[in-house]
Amino acid sequence: MPRIEETVYSPCSGTVEKVLTKKDNHVYEWEKLFLIKTNNGKMEEISIGISGHVTSLNVKDGQKVDTETALAVIKDDLIITGSD
Repeated sequence: MPRIEETVYSPCSGTVEKVLTKKDNHVYEWEKLFLIKTNNGKMEEISIGISGHVTSLNVKDGQKVDTETALAVIKDDLIITGSD
């Protein structure tokens, strides 16, 4: 079965307040991965709808980001773990 890599992009412009995962970590579907403080002061929790392993982390705490910024790459384990 092929593995798919998914890039996690920032949905907003602002500053990375906290990176909540590490490279090579296994992450679960909808697990919080990053906290980003938007330019208007709102805190955004960043997650993705897949589970798998973090193959690269592209940002660190305090880094400025925009909607073109790739935050991380996750290799999807293709295991469906959704909940209600």
